[in-house]
Amino acid sequence: MIDMMITDFSKKTHVSVEKMKRFPGYICQKTWKVGRDDPRRLIHAFKVGFSLTLVSLLYLMEPLFKGVGQNAIWAVMTVVVVLEFTAGATICKGLNRGFGTLLAAILAFLFEFIAREYGKIFRAVFIGASIFLIGAITTFLRFFPKIKKNYDYGVLIFLLTFNLITVSSYRVDDILKLAKGRFYTIAIGSGICILMSLFIFPNWSGEDLHNSTVSKIEGLAKSIEACVNKYFTDEESDIENIDNITDDRIYKNYKAVLDSKSTDETLALHASWEPRHSVHCHKFPCQQYVKLGSVLRHFGYGVVALHGSLQTEIRTPRSVRLLFKDPCLHLASEVTTALMELASSIRNRRHCSPEILTERLQQALQDLNTALKSQPRLFLGPNSPNNTSKMLALVAATARQKLEHNPSNLKPESPTTVERKSKGGTEAEKRVLRPTLSKLTITSLEFSEALPFAAFVALLVELVARLDIVIEEVEELGRVACFKELKHGDDAIIVEVEKKTKSEVNLPSAAGAE
Repeated sequence: MIDMMITDFSKKTHVSVEKMKRFPGYICQKTWKVGRDDPRRLIHAFKVGFSLTLVSLLYLMEPLFKGVGQNAIWAVMTVVVVLEFTAGATICKGLNRGFGTLLAAILAFLFEFIAREYGKIFRAVFIGASIFLIGAITTFLRFFPKIKKNYDYGVLIFLLTFNLITVSSYRVDDILKLAKGRFYTIAIGSGICILMSLFIFPNWSGEDLHNSTVSKIEGLAKSIEACVNKYFTDEESDIENIDNITDDRIYKNYKAVLDSKSTDETLALHASWEPRHSVHCHKFPCQQYVKLGSVLRHFGYGVVALHGSLQTEIRTPRSVRLLFKDPCLHLASEVTTALMELASSIRNRRHCSPEILTERLQQALQDLNTALKSQPRLFLGPNSPNNTSKMLALVAATARQKLEHNPSNLKPESPTTVERKSKGGTEAEKRVLRPTLSKLTITSLEFSEALPFAAFVALLVELVARLDIVIEEVEELGRVACFKELKHGDDAIIVEVEKKTKSEVNLPSAAGAE
């Protein structure tokens, strides 16, 4: 027993030592991955370090420390809190903190000027009442949606600074010096943060929102293409495992769209604080990007349903799917091409070509409609009375199989046994017969095998309808953002992208035909 315990302990020790040996390599690998995914993160880290070094000079250099004093710590705290990854977020927090501190200092000084004219007891009562009144009013103002959205941080800093200055003024003689020192140090910290964000490798919230919109459209295009290809190339028995759906690239592409609401609104809010830094100084249409993101999420719900068609319990036979493979792949290719063209137009800030896209989509829909009309029996079913007889024959065959598996059912039973089984066996019969009968009912219908495919086609056509809304929003975005006009030379680029997309879609088609 002791030997087993010693052996087990030695194994655990060996495993722990091995993990400790691999830990430095694991940290280096993760660090390299984070920096490689977005090199701006490393630049931002150096900017924060450099800013903290600058404000630390208020403590380290004797002339600066004599001018600022112990209030220099507020400049350090301001840099830590205010300097964000993007310029818009930094400006938003910096200006909120600066104005909140300024207003709080002015109000605290005014209240102190009024209270100083009277005795010490009245002064204490007045300070307590003013803290209660300002605290209640300020907290209530934070519930207003517009203030909560744009100025919540500034209101919070106002409340904090007002309470600190007002309470400190009861024990400090020179309240004006205290308020001025607090405001100067916070202004220095906020100014350093804003200058670092605007002039040293700036990261713009508007650009992040712009690039995020492009990547979301491209992700939806890739999801649709992968869904349709997989639907027509998978074997009949190859049902997707729902437990592993989180590792699926299709899922990851449209999940990024569905989870983007909060990120889009935050980036749009920060972008509204940024100055106009483009060549033509056009105002960044942040709210139009948010509206387009909402439309893309609505479009993404259709992609989710299309992805769910790969996980149905009842599946259309491969032979039936191959009848409509080419028109469906053509339609999916046109939808993918349209989305990629929309993404390209936003990325290059130019207007798209909706006429060309609409004509091709209409032609693809017409081809699919013609293919569906060529096989009416799959979707309408025959008007034959033989379905009922086939159903009864299947039920009889199932009952005969049950009797063969349970020969004891052929023996005569006593009345007591019959009564006991009628009470206790009812639930078991329901559990066995009901699923069996439902499966028989489904499989007996000659057109039931085409129902999952009909749902798949309906979802694909629904995506085309929703694509029109996406095109309209992209056109509106181009108009508001003053995108450049589409030139004749850009048509060749569009055709090249369409050919490339079609060739990528048709590659799995040939494999499936084999």
